[in-house]
Amino acid sequence: MQKNSKTQTAIEELEVPTNLDAEILAQMRVDPNFDEPILHQVLRIAVYDEYHAYETYKKVIEKFGEITPFSNILEAEIRHYEELTTLLNKYQVPAPINDWEEKVDEPNSILEASEIAVAEEIDNIKMYDNLISYSKEYPDVLDTLYRLQAASYNNHLPALRQNVAKHLNVTAEKVDVNNIYQQYSNHNIEEALGKLDEFSVMASKFASGDVSQEDILKLLSNSNISFIGGALVGAVGATMFSQISKERKNSEEEE
Repeated sequence: MQKNSKTQTAIEELEVPTNLDAEILAQMRVDPNFDEPILHQVLRIAVYDEYHAYETYKKVIEKFGEITPFSNILEAEIRHYEELTTLLNKYQVPAPINDWEEKVDEPNSILEASEIAVAEEIDNIKMYDNLISYSKEYPDVLDTLYRLQAASYNNHLPALRQNVAKHLNVTAEKVDVNNIYQQYSNHNIEEALGKLDEFSVMASKFASGDVSQEDILKLLSNSNISFIGGALVGAVGATMFSQISKERKNSEEEE
């Protein structure tokens, strides 16, 4: 792989003993009580997760070759890392240490690799939901987080779910994402899992332009506004959702 070779080297060669905020990075959640600025936590968590994704997909390619969708997603993760690094530099946030190479196990099969990746993309989606909720004061950070979350939900997760289906010789709809997640993830995000199918239907409506005000209000009443905005329509749609949410909040306060 020739593209982004400098970025790949940067990801691979970060060799410092330890991350002082290792627990925060592993939890993939901002801790307002931790002795580190919130913005630093947001960006460091996001970058650390990109390290994880990079090392995970690299292990798959090293064992099985340049197979899709892993090779395509690896290239996407490198681009995501570059976007986040731009923000690290802008806000003078030190990059976390990439200590994932020794932590990521080599998969036994392409099916296992696909299932692990499904679980990790779900973790990624929910992680961005948390980071977005702490980034409202930084429009450029918010825009980037929304777009990266949307890429995971709209592109990576469906491709990996389809890959699982191919190796099980079933349709993607028959792939039990909940079971995969429970098997391969230590994080607790039942809310996101329970809404995946609902989000999928709504994403299709947005793609075709066939979404009504009733659909939007239903989502606003039942779901986390940040996750909906990012997962379905990215930054542009998120602006619309944020405005609707703000108007609704003002209306409730007046009442």
